[in-house]
Amino acid sequence: MHLKGNIALVTGGASGLGRATAKHFASQGCKVAVLDRTINNIESLNADGIGLALTADVSDRGAVASAFDQVEETYGSPPRILVNCAGIGTASRILPRDGVLPFEAFEKTLQVNLIGSYITLSIAAQRMTALEPTDEDGSRGVIINTSSLAYQDGQIGQAAYAASKGGIASMTLPAARELARFGIRVMAIAPGLFETAMTAGLPDDARQSISASIPFPSRLGQASEYAELAAQIVRNTMLNGTTIRLDGAVRLQPR
Repeated sequence: MHLKGNIALVTGGASGLGRATAKHFASQGCKVAVLDRTINNIESLNADGIGLALTADVSDRGAVASAFDQVEETYGSPPRILVNCAGIGTASRILPRDGVLPFEAFEKTLQVNLIGSYITLSIAAQRMTALEPTDEDGSRGVIINTSSLAYQDGQIGQAAYAASKGGIASMTLPAARELARFGIRVMAIAPGLFETAMTAGLPDDARQSISASIPFPSRLGQASEYAELAAQIVRNTMLNGTTIRLDGAVRLQPR
């Protein structure tokens, strides 16, 4: 499937991996809408060719459905491409030292990361089924979810985050199998240690330590590298039903 001329919705698209993806897709001639909980940089988004910025919580089914309605009203068609980058990072032990069990944090992490991805995937797939195929293979759409290397290498304190990202990875194949009859592909990217808002505030020595743990290249990943992989997934029809680790061969230790 081509990026040029098609419509994409990128959740979590106001910053980080989502912002880089939205910008890259727009530069390739894609009509891009971003969805985020808060958007403070609309002028900057517009300057990068992103024509529509929407605010919604991905765990709110009604708000997500309304966002898809707005995309269709603006661009005249539902998106053929969905990239789910919306998510939250949490760190909490199952048995914290203060003795307060973090049930609410666990629920919130799964609600946003896993259930939010499922909601947007479901609504996108429903809208895509009404579209005409774009090629002889019968392609109607592509859905890319964001997992994490934590789904396989979760560290101490990442039970909630790893569970949410593991759920995303686990639903990729059954979703791809179910939606195959409609010509809709489902993929997941599991990024490793990337330059994001979460790593931007780390001290230099901490960043150097993290970089040294990555075999090659020994540096944090760039958001543009995630965006390039997402674009390749859109273009390559044989990429379907799997999770790609994008991590420079790093494997996290328990700590």
